[in-house]
Amino acid sequence: MDRAGAQASDIRPGGLVAALPEAARPYALLARLDRPIGTWLLFLPGLWGIALAGTPWPDPRLVALFALGAVVMRGAGCVINDLWDRDIDKRVARTAARPLASGAVTPLRALAFLAVLLSIGLVILLQLAPLAIALGVASLFPIAVYPLMKRITWWPQAFLGITFNWGVPMGYAAAVGRLDAAALVLYAAAFFWTLGYDTIYAHQDREDDALIGVRSTARLFGERTRPFLAACYGAAVVLAGIAGVLAELSPWFLAALVVPALLLARQAIMLDIHDAALCGRLFRANREVGLAVAAAIVLGRLA
Repeated sequence: MDRAGAQASDIRPGGLVAALPEAARPYALLARLDRPIGTWLLFLPGLWGIALAGTPWPDPRLVALFALGAVVMRGAGCVINDLWDRDIDKRVARTAARPLASGAVTPLRALAFLAVLLSIGLVILLQLAPLAIALGVASLFPIAVYPLMKRITWWPQAFLGITFNWGVPMGYAAAVGRLDAAALVLYAAAFFWTLGYDTIYAHQDREDDALIGVRSTARLFGERTRPFLAACYGAAVVLAGIAGVLAELSPWFLAALVVPALLLARQAIMLDIHDAALCGRLFRANREVGLAVAAAIVLGRLA
């Protein structure tokens, strides 16, 4: 890869990946172990659900299971995504060096790796309550079809919101064995959060996507992204507040919710859709947003 290609690529071959045996590195890159932000964003909704059902602290066993599950299932989702997109990825500067697009991993070996990841995920899933197990099985459908959405709709980010935040109802059901309105409203809040941050993420590829015909909310809204982002993030904060009220959290929850609200407002204010590096940084800043929401829920249970 030339220097310009290396700078554009989303591959991060250092750190943990570099410490692995050479034969294992392409599979670690395929599972995105070089970029843990996706694992965080998959784990945090589960943490929200567990915390919302906490009495008052989130169950540490469930938190550990959901954390490990996030690593495994994020990896599985990335394998599925890259199997669908390997021909598209070859034509996009940011993704051309991914293992399937570059030929470092063959589709057959990727399928074998996927089977291993799904088997580990199944073992983790079977440790949960029956309703959470059923929800986990149901999540496989949106995981499988999400990569197709960018080909048939301008709203693939909405389908990611449905898929990536499945942990909210799963975490809640794992903790208390049922679903309540509070958990469903919090799931809706997480949906709008993801719809916003993944639109920011999609702006990194907006020009390449236009050339190859891939659709996204970034392309759909273009220069109108800021008001769209403000609407998504505003809905996320309002719905999270309603979920807290339904769950009978203390007023300290609403007070603490100001912190993630300000962090989200900062993203909307700072957004420059023509600065791909800034879009990447704003997208990654959502880990802190998710942790702040989790902290607010815990505070609302404690106080």
